[in-house]
Amino acid sequence: MHLGFFSMPLHRPGKPWGQALAEDREAVILADRLGFTEAWIGEHFTTKVEQIPSPLIFLATLIEATRNIRLGTGVVNLPHHHPVALAGEAALFDQLSGGRLMLGIGPGGLVSDAEMFGHEDLAERNRMLMDGIDIVLSLWRDEPPYRIDSPYWPLKLDEAVWPRHGLGLMPKPLQQPHPPIAMALVSPNSSSARAVARRGWIPISANFIPAADAATHWPLYAAEREAMGQRPDPSIWRVARNILVTESDSQAADILADPDGVFAFYFRYLRSLRQLPELADKHDAPVAELNALLDVPGAVAEMVIAGTAETVLAKLCALRETVGDFGTLLLAGHDWEDAALNRASMRRLAEDVMPRFTRHMTGLRAAE
Repeated sequence: MHLGFFSMPLHRPGKPWGQALAEDREAVILADRLGFTEAWIGEHFTTKVEQIPSPLIFLATLIEATRNIRLGTGVVNLPHHHPVALAGEAALFDQLSGGRLMLGIGPGGLVSDAEMFGHEDLAERNRMLMDGIDIVLSLWRDEPPYRIDSPYWPLKLDEAVWPRHGLGLMPKPLQQPHPPIAMALVSPNSSSARAVARRGWIPISANFIPAADAATHWPLYAAEREAMGQRPDPSIWRVARNILVTESDSQAADILADPDGVFAFYFRYLRSLRQLPELADKHDAPVAELNALLDVPGAVAEMVIAGTAETVLAKLCALRETVGDFGTLLLAGHDWEDAALNRASMRRLAEDVMPRFTRHMTGLRAAE
């Protein structure tokens, strides 16, 4: 059982950008020191709340500041990128990091990004995603001449090629045949689980969905692998959760009950994105009204694991009963409104909760 970190990231829109970026870097550096095995950082252009327009640039600042933690894009929204550029930049990052890149990809879920880039049709973005990653993989695998008949990015490179002088040769990643590729799963019974299984990619169940929805992902993945004649290995599965380990259960209860606390803000923002048209006349509505409309208290109660180390351990064991076996627990990143609280929570999770949770998981696997 491994412990990782997954951050969109998500901050109050009024927080200075430099401060938010510094906190995000500190979280990854601390995760590395505490033995977290991986850290995933999201990509969004047109929002002050989740503003890291290039996870690769952000993560590059952490290559020399960390030692062992693997660094993942969570995710690069491929429809908003030219595959040639992504292939080159990701290969460069993998070389610079000594082979620590994990390439998370997705179709892009932020509505304002989709509108800005002119890709508002989700079905088309999903087609662009698969077409784009196929191009990236072919550029990493093959040598020129290149002739790729893509409906979105038709490519040709067969004249300006002189291998002896290196001309026309694409950058290759250090990891061969390529860095691990991952996709986030956010819907119950997601068809993407089957697509991820067919490709042998890493499935990541998102932290902002109920555990019961996450539980639907692995059976679909496993069934597809078995249909291919492959034995499904649950150690590849990542499950992300919102976790806060506090000194007392009463402290956790106060934080969760705050109508404008860090978790309430988190789910209010995410749920408002999905209902943006219906909220057109509610942008300036009071927090209490928005919370009621979006059932923010229900989301916090259902999807946040908080309390003392003992309480969190018990809730993680209950999570295991709901979703089944998995390999990596991903701690979801939240705004550091109380930096000391968040540092202490990460330390308690890594040093107190996870060793005992690992023993619990090991015992269950032995019994099964």
